[in-house]
Amino acid sequence: MKVDILAFGAHPDDVEMGCGGTIAKSTSMGKIVGIIDLTKGELGTNGSVELRDEESNAASKILGAKFRLNLSFEDGFIFNNKENQIEVIKMIRHFKPDIILSPTQFDRHSDHGKASDLIYESAFLAGLAKLNTIYEDKNQETWRPRINLNYQQWNDFDPDIIVDISDFIEIKKDAILAFKSQVLKDSATKSTKINSDNFIESIKYRAKNYGRLIDREYAEAFQSRKNIAIDNIFDLL
Repeated sequence: MKVDILAFGAHPDDVEMGCGGTIAKSTSMGKIVGIIDLTKGELGTNGSVELRDEESNAASKILGAKFRLNLSFEDGFIFNNKENQIEVIKMIRHFKPDIILSPTQFDRHSDHGKASDLIYESAFLAGLAKLNTIYEDKNQETWRPRINLNYQQWNDFDPDIIVDISDFIEIKKDAILAFKSQVLKDSATKSTKINSDNFIESIKYRAKNYGRLIDREYAEAFQSRKNIAIDNIFDLL
């Protein structure tokens, strides 16, 4: 299956929090978007693997994603090594995305930065003709995505691209709230940064601030590690 966007998360809920509005906007335009989580989030303070899997599926439907897969890497111990690179390369070559959305390179959670490097390097290696991979008993063709953008997570960063999501902020919020075990607090859950009283509002006011920077109501921010080309200056309009 050829997709337009392949969005990677280190953990279930990373994609929703970082680029859920952009995904929802893209699928509303008829673009094909797939989501791949690297881990099952088994070290999460609250919830369980089984519950987060249910929540992930619900969130994906809200965003309009075509599919969601999990590579089952070890939560807390994502490594940018050959073994993991090969698994990511297989996904890139199989789905042939034009755009990859991936975690930020520098963040409070070490898995995010390690995942960012893993995906960035795998995207390059996926284009090397002498690197052979087999998926579903077939030799894979090379594929290198044109664009790899890092979405914002906990830490602030200086964006290279800001995407207007004004019409999709509520869909982003609903997708995040699908992860009830992570973002909602009751007497049975332990307090974390993402189930604090103002967390959901912080997602919205961060998006509102980026919207302010581009004269829109809400927006999401992305960084790119390389220059992004356009055909002509009017593509910026």
